[in-house]
Amino acid sequence: MTQFMSACAAALFLCLTGCSVQTLVHVLTSQTSQSTEPTKPKLVAQTPKPAQHAIKPGSKPEPTSQELFEYLHGQLLSLSPSDGVNDNLEVAFDPASSILSITQPDGRCDIFLSAIDSNSAIWEMIDPSDANHQRGQVLRLTMNSMSGKAARACYDTQNRIDASIATNRARLFFSLSKANATPGFTNKMDKAIKKLIVQSGGAAEKEVL
Repeated sequence: MTQFMSACAAALFLCLTGCSVQTLVHVLTSQTSQSTEPTKPKLVAQTPKPAQHAIKPGSKPEPTSQELFEYLHGQLLSLSPSDGVNDNLEVAFDPASSILSITQPDGRCDIFLSAIDSNSAIWEMIDPSDANHQRGQVLRLTMNSMSGKAARACYDTQNRIDASIATNRARLFFSLSKANATPGFTNKMDKAIKKLIVQSGGAAEKEVL
């Protein structure tokens, strides 16, 4: 019996000792393998940069009625014919009534921009010469009124209505030689007068074709 108990104790001791050695070997092996592995750099999260979009230039604002008139005023005076008949002596604009007033040697014409059809604009070259006077050629812009409306009212030098002048069309006069010396003049003037007509309540231009 004593021998049997001694054998059991010896077996138990060996079992416990074996488990401890295995556990110690496992721990040492794990530490060795961890120490021999190369240290991997830690990845640092980067804040994404906001996408950069190309900045589009802002669209050019439309000119005001006053700015358009100032352009017309300058061109009508600086490019005025100097023939004693078609001269543009004075140019005025009343934004409240949308009336463009042009004074010439024989009187004044008030153009009602709100009644003008901008689709009717026509450029012509005319010769104002007569039997007694030789005059330089003139560039004339003619615009008709909308149906049932008057395009202008003209007055003589005594401020009396001139009934001999047709009221269904309005006209602007420029020196042909001066206009030819101004690059892109007819195109710029055409755009300016049509924009002022539309802003004043007149009919906008339409594309027929």
